[in-house]
Amino acid sequence: MSLQIGPPEYIPLAMLNALAYCPRRFGYEFIQSEMLLNAHVVEGLLRHQGVDLGGTTWLAEAVQERRVYIWSERLRLAGFCDLVETRGGTSYPVEYKKGRPGRWKNDRVQLCAQAMCLEERTGGQIECGFIFYFAVRRREEVPFTPELRVEVERLAAEAQRLVAAGELPPPIDNPAKCRDCSLEPLCLPDEVRRLGAVAGWEGEVG
Repeated sequence: MSLQIGPPEYIPLAMLNALAYCPRRFGYEFIQSEMLLNAHVVEGLLRHQGVDLGGTTWLAEAVQERRVYIWSERLRLAGFCDLVETRGGTSYPVEYKKGRPGRWKNDRVQLCAQAMCLEERTGGQIECGFIFYFAVRRREEVPFTPELRVEVERLAAEAQRLVAAGELPPPIDNPAKCRDCSLEPLCLPDEVRRLGAVAGWEGEVG
């Protein structure tokens, strides 16, 4: 059952990350406002505490602004950049993540969406940004390719569509993602798929 009353004005940038990872995760976290806390989620929240305080730092060659609110009227996205760094007259987003670089695209989608919001606010062009992974203590550069930008636009539109529909998407068929997802105990993807097979609607789950 959806807790939304009509489509939202803006989709939070963090929820675009959830949608890129799994539509059903987006459904639980945004449409139904469900979240489960485990050790990994709590660690991620604690890691962000320093960033979430905000503030500006002047370095020898750069200026860093923390927790910068941004939005896009065109994409109907809004949220916070962990860090906007300006170096050599160029500003770009830096996102902080608890783990290590992964094989999924969701973190890159979120970062590119931040850049597209910044571009709309500033009128400039941002070629790349960075994700800082605490597990390896280094930044990963993310080029904002045309393909990644198109994916951000597609997901922004899909988020609005899913919210307007107000329905929980079916589980995805990706055991590796399900295993790593904090919402797996709530989602129960294997159980849902088995029930679907028994009921004869397994083709609707994918």
